[in-house]
Amino acid sequence: MRSEARVVVIGGGVVGCSVLYHLARAGWSDVMLIERSELTSGSSWHAAGGFHTLNGDPNVAKLQAYTVSLYRELEELSGQSCGLHLTGGVMMADSPERMDFLRLTHAKGRCLGMETEIITPSEARAMFPLMDETNFVGALWDPVEGHLDPSGTTHAYAKAAQKLGAEIVLRNRVVELTQGSDGLWNVVTEAGTVRAEHVVNAGGLWAREVGRMVGLELPLLAMEHMYLLTEPMPEVVEYNRATGRELVGVIDFKGEIYTRQERDGILLGTYEKAAVPWSPLATPWDFGHELLAPDLDRIAPSLEVGFRHFPALENAGIKQVINGPFTFAPDGNPLVGPVQGLTNFWVACAVMAGFSQGGGVGLALANWMTQGDPGFDVFGMDVARFGEWTTRRYTNAKVRENYSRRFSIRYPNEELPAGRPAQTTPLYDVMTRNRGAVMGVTWGLEAPLWFAPESVEPRDELSFHRSNDFRHVAAEVRAVRERVGVTEIANFAKYEVTGPGAEAWLNHLLTNRMPRVGRLALSPMLNPAGKLIGDFTVAHSAPGCFMVWGSSAAQIYHMRWFERHLPKDGSVRVERLGQRLVGLMIAGPRSRALLAALVDADVSGPAFRFMDHRAMDVAGCPALVNRISYTGDLGYEIWVEPCYLRTLYMAVHAAGAPLGLSDFGMRALLSMRLEKNWPTWFAELRPIYGAEEGAMERFVDLRKPDFIGREAA
Repeated sequence: MRSEARVVVIGGGVVGCSVLYHLARAGWSDVMLIERSELTSGSSWHAAGGFHTLNGDPNVAKLQAYTVSLYRELEELSGQSCGLHLTGGVMMADSPERMDFLRLTHAKGRCLGMETEIITPSEARAMFPLMDETNFVGALWDPVEGHLDPSGTTHAYAKAAQKLGAEIVLRNRVVELTQGSDGLWNVVTEAGTVRAEHVVNAGGLWAREVGRMVGLELPLLAMEHMYLLTEPMPEVVEYNRATGRELVGVIDFKGEIYTRQERDGILLGTYEKAAVPWSPLATPWDFGHELLAPDLDRIAPSLEVGFRHFPALENAGIKQVINGPFTFAPDGNPLVGPVQGLTNFWVACAVMAGFSQGGGVGLALANWMTQGDPGFDVFGMDVARFGEWTTRRYTNAKVRENYSRRFSIRYPNEELPAGRPAQTTPLYDVMTRNRGAVMGVTWGLEAPLWFAPESVEPRDELSFHRSNDFRHVAAEVRAVRERVGVTEIANFAKYEVTGPGAEAWLNHLLTNRMPRVGRLALSPMLNPAGKLIGDFTVAHSAPGCFMVWGSSAAQIYHMRWFERHLPKDGSVRVERLGQRLVGLMIAGPRSRALLAALVDADVSGPAFRFMDHRAMDVAGCPALVNRISYTGDLGYEIWVEPCYLRTLYMAVHAAGAPLGLSDFGMRALLSMRLEKNWPTWFAELRPIYGAEEGAMERFVDLRKPDFIGREAA
């Protein structure tokens, strides 16, 4: 084992080996993988080995498509078979609602160039004759689906990496990680210490333990997952003989099961409602190639439905039941990328679909490390999408919910209940008990979505068509457009930038020219390739002091970028304010009259202009007030400390009642901003678009001599 390496990858599962291979392929041959036991000693060895390209997040689907396309190339380069079986697969719908979901999935896939096809139950049965087609109303065919040999595939990545110069060290556990004053990492192992510029945590089941070595608590949890293997079945043998083909893979959403052919029998796996975490606090270092005790009673409800839908399975003998742990993040997507506050410490873990996503994860992370950007929109996998609210208790609740709902329909605008409420503002009880608020969650914080009138039950009735909130959201929009409305905006991201170098730093970081004291500016933020990575409102509060507002969901993502570009001389300080600053927005043609009733200052049009920023008392509450509105109407943002929020809200309602004031929620706000052509982050604005594509070019000031992304813009 060498004593120095440019990169040390910790963990020898499929993800760690993929990262190693992609780094070596990118030209970083001075890379090393360290594994505590043997390759595939965690979850990889007992995986069912299925792969597919479809995913609810189109950007993740692209990376899955890349993963599947890589396997033939990997076999040729490594000389190691991946055991590929490209059978294709069908997703079965048992209800009109599920069929709507499959049509939506099909439409997304087509946009990405995937050759999916809506087919009839009879057509599906022709590919998988074990099913009773009368239980289904339709299906979705995906030709790029199949299964492989997990061990062979992992070793193919490893051998390909070694041929490109990478080193793999087995049976050597990492016991400590420290970072020296020179920025290099000391990777302390049982066999000695390796000095490395970068460390990648691809620890799989042990990713939490590796993270804790650097003070990082990753939001992931291992879940028990079972599948069973049948004895040889004559129906399978006969189909193979008659057609010369394998059976296709099948997902039966109603039964919460997936099936595929395994030799002359069937592999059947479940994502059961009665989900069980494994070793929730820590993973024993001596856990290895063991399996967990099977519990068929737990999956009996799924098997019962499965036997009805696939009658031949009921009489098949069970050869083996596999029960092993896999790691999941709260939303089911991987955790990938650089960690804020830890220079050159990277994660690639919680990849529960490693043989669908492992190649894409390796490619994205290698691009990120070698080029400074993943080359794709990977925010759906970025570790920065989670914040301090993802505690162990929250993670446990959300992972269990996500696991048990893996085959459930996910409706538009659906808000899931597990782990909530995590964070609330002082208005939570007022809005839910007295105002009929239907709450959603944004980056862990409860926020009002819409308000139910007194005669209406405050809950969402989910649908792929027009849902029950439509007319109530429409009424909120009319109230704002015609009179005046108020909504809570505590879920916006807030930062304070101070110091003698603050203005110059912001001018370098953002595309627009910074405002004068007492004024606001809207500005995108670009990466060196000219792609959008942020969109902010900037207020110049005082000399050397700026307030910055942005997307709530991107707070850690943006702080990571801010910290990366801070000057070394300490002339700039950036602080994320979180819930230390909360606020209300009032908007509509009567909003000026409402504000005037709450303040002693002159807020007339000439005195308080569009894009003005001012400190003032509002109903006795010290506040920062911005003359701007995300609805596109005349409006104001009023920012206060949390202790004043309830007082402010009550005063706004008291003064607004004669003006026809109405509460409005996030759905009305997003509807109005769309009508006014205000883009929003992670919808119209994403890291794959430039400023012009996002209709943000008017906020790019090319007269500025220097800002990140200027040449590309």
